[in-house]
Amino acid sequence: MEKKIKPKIIVVLGQTATGKSDLAVKLAKKINPPAGGEIISADSRQVYKNLDIGTGKITKKEMRGIPHHLLDVANPKNKFSITQYQKLAIYAIADIIKRGKTPIICGGTGFYIDAITKGVIFPEVPPNTKLRKDLDKKTAEKLFETLKKLDPVRAQNIDAKNKIRLIRAIEIVKHLGKVPKITEETPPYEFIKIGVFLSNDILKKKVEKRVKEMFKAGLLNEIKKLKRNGISDKRLREFGFEYFNPTEEKVISQTIKYTKRQMTWFKRDKEIHWFDPSKKSDLKKIDTLVKKFIK
Repeated sequence: MEKKIKPKIIVVLGQTATGKSDLAVKLAKKINPPAGGEIISADSRQVYKNLDIGTGKITKKEMRGIPHHLLDVANPKNKFSITQYQKLAIYAIADIIKRGKTPIICGGTGFYIDAITKGVIFPEVPPNTKLRKDLDKKTAEKLFETLKKLDPVRAQNIDAKNKIRLIRAIEIVKHLGKVPKITEETPPYEFIKIGVFLSNDILKKKVEKRVKEMFKAGLLNEIKKLKRNGISDKRLREFGFEYFNPTEEKVISQTIKYTKRQMTWFKRDKEIHWFDPSKKSDLKKIDTLVKKFIK
């Protein structure tokens, strides 16, 4: 029996400020001519509308005519779940392939990328408002300790400082009455994962430059506008920035901490091919690897 050929998907991943978006656009223009590729964002904050400057969302000019999916698909007042992301991403992949183009998943949220590339099936658990309110009063440290007792396995691969994820994980365990079994099924696609990384010194300088540009572009005004539109301080804080009195120094410090958590997640995945996009030789290697994969 002839083996069925799976559609191919490119994944471009890495820490914040490493040049993922630029690389993904370049690949989308080069691959599979004349059709090219289209990009599916894998960023847990860029799914929200009106969070542009604060999340470093790609601009129309930077897209260079390449269609981007899963940007601005959610209201920042509401939580956007991993299952919602997964469903929309799977739909976008099918649509792109149907039109003869190559999907390129690009982002820094490892949880989102795993949801697509590993075929994870998440348990359907409705939100428990009362439980969430009670849990929200606790610190991330206390929540993490609670999760470790309830589900030590989940505690090993969760961001211990992300209250939203911790609360949701505890909510799932309590709803099901036991530790849920997160199952995986082989996705009907073939993936190649291109990881981009920079040395710590270069990454720090890139982060500092990006944050300064964010403030210059009007980050404080964006925050004020979100507040005027009814987004609470608590909700804004959940997006990962210090929104009460943000300064360049605070945002730089928090962003660097976030990049460390991103790399901790990515290091678990042995399927990633790592490259330094600041080196021309590595860019050539990426081109060669992608061409070989797409054939």
